[in-house]
Amino acid sequence: MIREARAGDWPRIWPIVHDVVTERRTFPYDPAMTEPEARRLWLREPPARVVVAVDGERVTGTANMYANRPGPGSHVASGSLMVAKEARGTGVGRALVTDLVAWARRSGFAAIQFNAVVEVNTAAIRLYESLGFVTLGTAPGAFRHPDHGDVGLRILWLDLR
Repeated sequence: MIREARAGDWPRIWPIVHDVVTERRTFPYDPAMTEPEARRLWLREPPARVVVAVDGERVTGTANMYANRPGPGSHVASGSLMVAKEARGTGVGRALVTDLVAWARRSGFAAIQFNAVVEVNTAAIRLYESLGFVTLGTAPGAFRHPDHGDVGLRILWLDLR
């Protein structure tokens, strides 16, 4: 189930964010980021939206969603998604992306743009492509992967018009 994040959810969101960021495989966030920095980055204020995927009381994933840019770019949505290690491959990511797409449509966005998808994150890319996203381009060598060295960051796009 996907629901709006509540004030008390952060202690269950933080371990997911911490794990994903310190793995250094899928997110271009600083692995030395502190918990307060992560909280400010992840828990965006309205009109942005933050959700959690839950299995009973357990938070299995989280996403935030927002306008990609202010002003003239505010008609394009963006967002970030993270899934707990133990829940990967179980459909949590698909549920979070599907929720993000539905929110963007309801909110009147013209498109969704993901700005920095690590090109060796093939599970995420396959998921996004299965939902209609296309790669607009790749910034070669823009991400330092611990196993693959410098790899590209893709810009992914879903037209909602």
